[in-house]
Amino acid sequence: MVDSITLEFTTTDVGIFSIAKPVGTPPAPYLCANTIRDLDIISQVQPVTRFSDPVEQRHTQRTARVERNTWETRILVAVDLDGNGCSNFDTGVPVLEHMLDQVARHGLIDLSIEAKGDLHIDAHHTVEDIGITFGQALAQALGDKKAIRRYGHAYVPLDEALSRAVIDLSGRPGLELHADFSRPVIGAFDVDLFREFFQGFVNHAGVTLHLDNLRGRNAHHQAETLFKAFGRALRMAVEPDPRMGGAIPSTKGSL
Repeated sequence: MVDSITLEFTTTDVGIFSIAKPVGTPPAPYLCANTIRDLDIISQVQPVTRFSDPVEQRHTQRTARVERNTWETRILVAVDLDGNGCSNFDTGVPVLEHMLDQVARHGLIDLSIEAKGDLHIDAHHTVEDIGITFGQALAQALGDKKAIRRYGHAYVPLDEALSRAVIDLSGRPGLELHADFSRPVIGAFDVDLFREFFQGFVNHAGVTLHLDNLRGRNAHHQAETLFKAFGRALRMAVEPDPRMGGAIPSTKGSL
């Protein structure tokens, strides 16, 4: 059981926050943002403990806000890697928003994306540029990558569909996406654009990502398991590893 209340602030700069506190826990509320501006405010009032070390305790906000403007699109992404799975999207591409909601929820990251693109042509530029900007935001939020697990993996089923994601925050972009979708569109969304999203993401996040839809007959289920598995794998990879101390998880000393 969860007690929930909603507070409305009078200033438009703050907007509306949803506050939920599990019964029996200390009075530290989980805050969900409705806008990117709200996410910035939350990051100020809810500091994040990156990891606890007996010698040195760091309190680092692993957040980023990235804006990318071209003649084709205008994208704004805000991310908090130590969030609660809150998300807010205004992109004009509802299928992609649904999939990114899975990434936020199952990755336990707070993710807010605003996009204006040339959707009168198609969703290609908007989807690709959202992937690019999300990748840039992830790279910025990770910083020097000290004391993270670096690798993540997950299997996720949804009814008849099953997908696997494996990620390495290596600094080297690479994508292996294998999915034989049962139909070419989900709603009005061209499934080819999933590859454009992930390619833009890995290129600018500097990660190696393997995504495999192992089975499935429903294209929506196939896509959703891919994004859920991606979110779970990302959550594992960005998690602080207290045994690493302050070291970078690489024998090279850098990622």
